Amino acid sequence: MTIRAITPTDTDGLAEFFATLSERDLTFIREDVTDRAAIAALAEHELRWIDTADSRVLGYVAIERLPGWSHHVGELRLVVDPARRGTGLGRTLAQHALIGALRSGIRKVVVELAADQEHAVAMFSGLGFTGEALLSDHIRDRDGHLHDLLVLAHHVEENWTAIEGAGIADVVMS
Repeated sequence: MTIRAITPTDTDGLAEFFATLSERDLTFIREDVTDRAAIAALAEHELRWIDTADSRVLGYVAIERLPGWSHHVGELRLVVDPARRGTGLGRTLAQHALIGALRSGIRKVVVELAADQEHAVAMFSGLGFTGEALLSDHIRDRDGHLHDLLVLAHHVEENWTAIEGAGIADVVMS
C-alpha cells in the first residue's frame, strides 16, 4: 500500500481506475471523472491522494474545503477499487485524509453516503464520524429509484484531543 498525493502523471492510472467504478460509486465524486481534463485537474488540489500497487490505482480520497463561512469544513470523498473493498484500504485512506485535513486547518469533515451503505457507515462511525443529517429520498439512481442520503460529521479538533490524550499524536502526525 502506497498512499501519496496525486501528480499530473497519474491521469492515465486514474482514468483506468474511475472507468472500473459503477455509476453509484461515481455519484459521490463531484468532478466529472469521465473527462480526462477533469481527471488531470485533480492534481492541482492539495488534499487529494491515491493508493497504488504495481502502478495501479486502488483507491482515491479527497478533502474538498467548503467556501465562505464554511471554510473550516472539508467534505471527504472516498472510493476504493471494488475488488479491494473490505480489506481496510478505505479506512486507511480516510484516516490519511483526516490527518491531512487537520494539518491544513480544517476543523470539521463531513461525508455523504447513501443510507443503505451499511459497511461504509460502520467504517466512518468507527473513525469518529457521527450522524449529522438524514435527507429522505435525496438521491435518485440511474433507474429512477430514490434513496436516503446520510451526512456524517467528524469534529477533528474534538477527536484530536482524544488522540493526544492517548499519547499517540506524535506517531499519527509523523
